[in-house]
Amino acid sequence: MPTQSPPYLANHLLAAMPRSAAKKMCAALAPVRLVYGQVLYEPLAPIRYVYFPIDCLVSLLTAVDRERSLEVGMVGNEGMVGMPMVLGIGVSAVRALVQGSGSALRLSATQFRNEFAKSPPLQQALFRYTHLLMAQVSQTAACNRFHDAEARLARWLLMTADRLHADEFRLTHEFLAHMLGVRRVGVTMAASDLERKKLISYSRGNIHILSRRRLEAASCSCYRIVRDLQDKTHAA
Repeated sequence: MPTQSPPYLANHLLAAMPRSAAKKMCAALAPVRLVYGQVLYEPLAPIRYVYFPIDCLVSLLTAVDRERSLEVGMVGNEGMVGMPMVLGIGVSAVRALVQGSGSALRLSATQFRNEFAKSPPLQQALFRYTHLLMAQVSQTAACNRFHDAEARLARWLLMTADRLHADEFRLTHEFLAHMLGVRRVGVTMAASDLERKKLISYSRGNIHILSRRRLEAASCSCYRIVRDLQDKTHAA
């Protein structure tokens, strides 16, 4: 009977650490189930836990006003949710919202501080990921300013598929509107255009990517810029 891999190996950040260092952290990591729509942090609220996603997806949202918010980043199994802790800051600047249900490994803020202080491999892995997340956030800001809704939606769907490791997932118009910072009618038009070109199918909140290659061609350059940087950083 094949031996099952330890859960932490499914998170790329933890898997990048030396196996001995990752195993030492393993005892402190608690498996949790995160569900679609669950809020992990609110802006200016204390960070009580950090999360290492396994097969879930978390959106980082910044508030525009009381009714509107905009996604500035997303975290899947390539990283960690709760990055201010790396800088010694225990308060979130964004809203962390579960976008795709799945499993994660959780660590209390106190435990994280202890593990981070005594583990140079964890520090190195998180510093590299901080660089990648900052690049993603800055590229997303430029994308939201200069690219149209259809190209941004294509980019966003590709990034989501990369992190969920699936070409089919559930997303409502309302949720997409928050992610892209457009009105629901704008999401409808962009999704309809992609569907008419047979790049996706969209029915009752279920999105299915029909042609990843052609969806990449319809996406703006931001998707490839961030993806290439991620590949080069991992290879360095």
